[in-house]
Amino acid sequence: MTFDEIHKSLLSRFGADVITGLNADAIDPWIEVASESIADVAYQLKHDDALKLDALNDLSAVDYLEPDEKLAKKFPYDPHIAVVYHLYSYTHKHFLNVKVKLPRWKNDVEGQLPEVPSVSHVWAIADWHEREAYDLMGINFIGHPNLVRILCTDDWVGHPLRKDYEFPLEYHGIRGK
Repeated sequence: MTFDEIHKSLLSRFGADVITGLNADAIDPWIEVASESIADVAYQLKHDDALKLDALNDLSAVDYLEPDEKLAKKFPYDPHIAVVYHLYSYTHKHFLNVKVKLPRWKNDVEGQLPEVPSVSHVWAIADWHEREAYDLMGINFIGHPNLVRILCTDDWVGHPLRKDYEFPLEYHGIRGK
């Protein structure tokens, strides 16, 4: 299936409230899905015989903090976090990128992690990817079977890949800067 055919198929199945956008002109085209529906859409993407997107190649997160003035003219956006799912079908040999936009903080309360349903029950490898995104970007994957830090120590404070993260001056007596 082509990118446009996949988009039309998802739009007819889930509607515009769930399939909230797309960018077909990007170098890596993507479809945007409403955060609360990602688990249902993921299940469909993997199990629909016409799609069979059976491999989650990567799940990553991007922090879109306030753009600087020069970037804002070329690429305007509101601050948010995006979770990006890179999918592949071994059966049909096609790719799909799916994005979910999240607020930087749940309910706009600084320190409360944004939430999105886990897809670890759809693609088992998501278990590790979601733990990494939780650890480094501070995204709470609802329904994840073991959402604990994977790269930082258990007592680490904050999420070091967020653009507003402030590296500690000291950690257990070791100078940081």
